[in-house]
Amino acid sequence: MDWRDDAIVLSTRKLGENSVRLTVLTRDYGRYVGMVRSASGKTLRGTLECGNLIRTSWSARLSEHLGQFKCELLRSHVVDLLLLPGPLLALSSACALLEVSLPERVPQKMLYTGTLGLIEALKSEFWKPAYLRWEIGLLEELGYGLDLSCCAVTGKSQDLHFVSPKSGRAVSLAEGTPYADRLLPLPAFLSGAAASAAAREAPMEDQYNQAVKLAGFFIHRDLFVSKGIRPVAARDRLASMIWQDAKGGA
Repeated sequence: MDWRDDAIVLSTRKLGENSVRLTVLTRDYGRYVGMVRSASGKTLRGTLECGNLIRTSWSARLSEHLGQFKCELLRSHVVDLLLLPGPLLALSSACALLEVSLPERVPQKMLYTGTLGLIEALKSEFWKPAYLRWEIGLLEELGYGLDLSCCAVTGKSQDLHFVSPKSGRAVSLAEGTPYADRLLPLPAFLSGAAASAAAREAPMEDQYNQAVKLAGFFIHRDLFVSKGIRPVAARDRLASMIWQDAKGGA
């Protein structure tokens, strides 16, 4: 059995003396794991960095075997981010979340395309909202999507200000204020024109901090806790960085 496809490198782990266990997100086959022999050689140096785009072929005698990869570098995205600690950390967080949350060998074309778009966006000044929207999209693709289109109580798509931690649905300012201590803030950049005036007036760094907490709540509950997955350290560090940026701008 064998196939050939483009893929995003998610992680490598040492396997024996000269080989590595490689995890990738492919365009057509989803998350795949396999062995790369002689991974320390000059031809693969820098190729298997987290976030790089590669062309890979996978082969195994039986489909249930680990299999072997042969890889060719298409685009070294890590090189573009080496001097950008925030975007580089966001890339590590995205790759780690994909690795721990996606089932193996299930096609994920939307996530593959969306992650390529995220990687390009990380090279711009708008990397924070791009990454945070990507996390919301990851939840949706995994079946835990938030409904931020209208108020869960009134059904109206205006003056949205909160999110219910129980249902993942938006709540308007008027309906949610009496229960504000039980609800999560909804950042205006995630709800656009439907956001309340008070939400739109919040500084962007505060909105990014709200968004990382919002997505983090559902990622922790629906992915880490429910599936028994260890929290992703890179995401924790990224959340801390965004919080520090918001605090510094206060």
